[in-house]
Amino acid sequence: MITEKFLSYLTFEKRYSAHTILAYQTDLAQFFIYVEAQYQTVDITAINHFIIRSWVVSLMEAKLNPRSVNRKITVLKTFYKFLLLQGLVSNNPMEKIVAPKTAKRLPVFVDKPKMNKVLDVQHFSDDFLGKRNRLILELFYATGVRLSELCAVTLNQISLDSLQIKVLGKRNKERIIPFNQHLIPLLHDYLQMRKQVTGSLQTEINQLLITDKAKPVTGKQIYHIVRNSLGQHTTLQKRSPHVLRHTFATHLLDNGADINAIKELLGHSSLAATQVYTHNTIEKLKNIHKQAHPRN
Repeated sequence: MITEKFLSYLTFEKRYSAHTILAYQTDLAQFFIYVEAQYQTVDITAINHFIIRSWVVSLMEAKLNPRSVNRKITVLKTFYKFLLLQGLVSNNPMEKIVAPKTAKRLPVFVDKPKMNKVLDVQHFSDDFLGKRNRLILELFYATGVRLSELCAVTLNQISLDSLQIKVLGKRNKERIIPFNQHLIPLLHDYLQMRKQVTGSLQTEINQLLITDKAKPVTGKQIYHIVRNSLGQHTTLQKRSPHVLRHTFATHLLDNGADINAIKELLGHSSLAATQVYTHNTIEKLKNIHKQAHPRN
């Protein structure tokens, strides 16, 4: 019952995505299964920091990735903050839990010459699917949107007159992202062909991106389009839409964009999430210094 109230709180108060809520539900269930098996209780008032710490240790002994362990700790921290808010516990055992250290991972991105190859018009067919697939890649690179955001974009959320796209991000936060004029002919051509695909439909389909059968394009389909395109022109192991989001941010930073502006464009809630892109720039400067300085 408490777990259900907590999940409702995440849904309606925190406005977490369905994917995030499912992850929280899974992690909490795993935690309570462990506690009941090891300590024969599911009473939240009886669970102290020793019990929680033993769960964390068991996860690490099972060789679980430290990032995954930290995610589970975050889930419990959020859960206990909720319990305190509801007056269901009098103290927070998570205050004594120390998260394991994790190695910093630099965002994977495509360099500019390879990105130009990925977007080269000659790599795409001149039919509807070719126009659509190129537009998908161009939109990711031009706006830095998330996969879920691009899937949800409707016709009235994109404006050729004002050169901007409106997206609904995490926690239902709306933001407007500008794009360059080079997208106008791509969007115009696609929309013209799109009308031919949807011409026989009795009701208009709202999603911007559709299949040649006039169905909304799914996230899985977009993922494969991006993965295949990046695989043809890069040697990156990671070839997801999120790589294009990283590429968007990294190239903006390299060209002198203010990091606070990049934060707003990406829809980050804190600057700390955006600052990870500065590490790529620092690494690039280190390499330049190493190659160019006479003392190296």
